[in-house]
Amino acid sequence: MSEKIKLSVIGGGPGGYAASFLAADLGMDVTLIDLEKNPGGVCLYRGCIPSKALLHVAKLIHEAEEAKHWGIEFGKPKIDINKLRDFKNNVVNKLTGGLGQISKQRKINFIQGRASFIDSNTLKIEKLDGKTIEHKFDKAIIATGSEITIIPSLDIKSNRMLNSTSALDLPEIPKSLLVVGGGYIGLELGSVYQALGTKVSVVEMMPGILPGADRDLVNYLSIRIKKSFAEIMTNSKVLEMKEVKDGISVKIQDEKGNESEKVYDYVLMSVGRKPETRGLGLENTKVKITERGWVQVDNQLRTTDPNIFAIGDIAGEPMLAHKASHEGRVAVEVIAGHKVAFEPLAIPAVVFTDPEIAWAGITEEQAKKEGIKYEVAKFPWAASGRAITLDRNDGVTKLIVDPDTQRLLGIGICGPGAGELIAEGVLAIEMGANVTDLKLTIHPHPTLSETIMDAAEVFFGQSSHFYKPRK
Repeated sequence: MSEKIKLSVIGGGPGGYAASFLAADLGMDVTLIDLEKNPGGVCLYRGCIPSKALLHVAKLIHEAEEAKHWGIEFGKPKIDINKLRDFKNNVVNKLTGGLGQISKQRKINFIQGRASFIDSNTLKIEKLDGKTIEHKFDKAIIATGSEITIIPSLDIKSNRMLNSTSALDLPEIPKSLLVVGGGYIGLELGSVYQALGTKVSVVEMMPGILPGADRDLVNYLSIRIKKSFAEIMTNSKVLEMKEVKDGISVKIQDEKGNESEKVYDYVLMSVGRKPETRGLGLENTKVKITERGWVQVDNQLRTTDPNIFAIGDIAGEPMLAHKASHEGRVAVEVIAGHKVAFEPLAIPAVVFTDPEIAWAGITEEQAKKEGIKYEVAKFPWAASGRAITLDRNDGVTKLIVDPDTQRLLGIGICGPGAGELIAEGVLAIEMGANVTDLKLTIHPHPTLSETIMDAAEVFFGQSSHFYKPRK
């Protein structure tokens, strides 16, 4: 590389900082622009990381409650919400501060501000100190992520209305909370508040919680969550909300068309996220936006403007941090002239509820919809020695298999630690492994990872721990 490529990355989330760091490693002149003091994006500041810190606390509270079944009883937890909030903030500050240090070590030009395109080679950067500069680049990567979706008719101005950001700030521990939306963000945050002592209710328009996820996995979560949450209202929708003296009054219509009105201390609106393209000045470039609002890219993350790439939430589903990171690395390698493409066979997804749910590759619903031939092999955790020692048999490991080649097409896991277990399945799918490979891979005993091997043995009707003869 005779002359350094000048790369500008807009957005410092997991996609943006991963792209910037690799580009610096490859010898590029990198400028990273973000509104925050340090890289991290929504994931580290207001999403994945703070929510998992709080979910860890929720898990500890739940396990302390369950211990009475094993002959050990603790008293009612005394919760210092200020200290809990500090713990969460310290986790965020440690990680984002670390990324700031790494950015300096890699000699990245980090600018705290807002960037927009003047043309296909120039950015206008409005710095937080009030100064505005023009910045030239050879290539640019858009990594601005997504924003919280708002339902205008339900967007009332009240301190009692929470979203996925404000809920993480723990304004207080309310007596009651209504979560609007039964997706993973709402259920995770609802689980935190429930563990802290709030009576949590959920309203979801679809027939079940976690729409789109495999029902064999979700069923276990549904059973557990119905016991711990105050109410789960599916096939229902919110018609109206208004602030009253003691909270927020919510009018809900159930699946039969009946309407009811209840007052909740707080309401958490969690109906999804949408790509953030406003204010980027894309109209001054050749970049095209799809009908659904995403930036149009190819499998090398190139937009329709040859100088501009796009990664992460802004470039399409799934809106996951790890997908953004891998896309960022591919985009940088393409810019560096490497022959690469973003063509994953499996992108894992994890819902950090209790029990956790994780899946990768093709789901059974997807196989049915697309007419793909498949067979299912399921190993119930009620037959897992390790799950029983944890007193947690409410889980399952499920394999989706090509019946002709016996290759693994998909995997789903429900149970404690599912998010840690799913990576083995992702690797198996990416490497084209078949069920025999999983069956012959010696797994340590007793562990939950054995359930993957056991599910493979179930496929052949040969499981040592679960008798189900092959048809």
